[in-house]
Amino acid sequence: KPGLVGGHCIGVDPYYLTHKAIEVGYKPEMILAGRRSNDNMGYNVVDRVNKLMIKKRIQVANANVLIMGFAFKENCPDLRNTRVVDLVTEFEGLKCNVDVYDPWVDKGKASHEYGITLIYAPVKAKYDAVILAVAHDEFKSLTPEKIKIFTKKDYVLFDIKYILKANEVDGRL
Repeated sequence: KPGLVGGHCIGVDPYYLTHKAIEVGYKPEMILAGRRSNDNMGYNVVDRVNKLMIKKRIQVANANVLIMGFAFKENCPDLRNTRVVDLVTEFEGLKCNVDVYDPWVDKGKASHEYGITLIYAPVKAKYDAVILAVAHDEFKSLTPEKIKIFTKKDYVLFDIKYILKANEVDGRL
């Protein structure tokens, strides 16, 4: 399923496989197409959130964005090859102020490996957009009402991992 596929196996191993396949004269189109789809998912998510914000007349430049989750998978502190970093880069490219919250990830490692300072807790009534990027149990226990505590009056809620029901969010993959 397309998404923010990171980690050390699914996120990386297809490249080893395609390299070996090409060496023996086979062009692995399907594997490469799958990787292209997943590699562009960060841009796709940010583009969709951007359009939802514009539709709700939320100023994108200088918007406050909360990304919930930084690890490459749920309930795990591992951040190897996390693709959540793509969301941060894309939102910053739109001149958004990005906070990343992940109770599982070591803040020092996130800063050292990616130059991203994780926050200790989301700020009440601050965010124009909230992106549920990793399905940690802590995030699965949140209701839309609990998430709304962190948002401004008008906001966008985007669910990458299908944590909430479709009618509870503005968009999801």
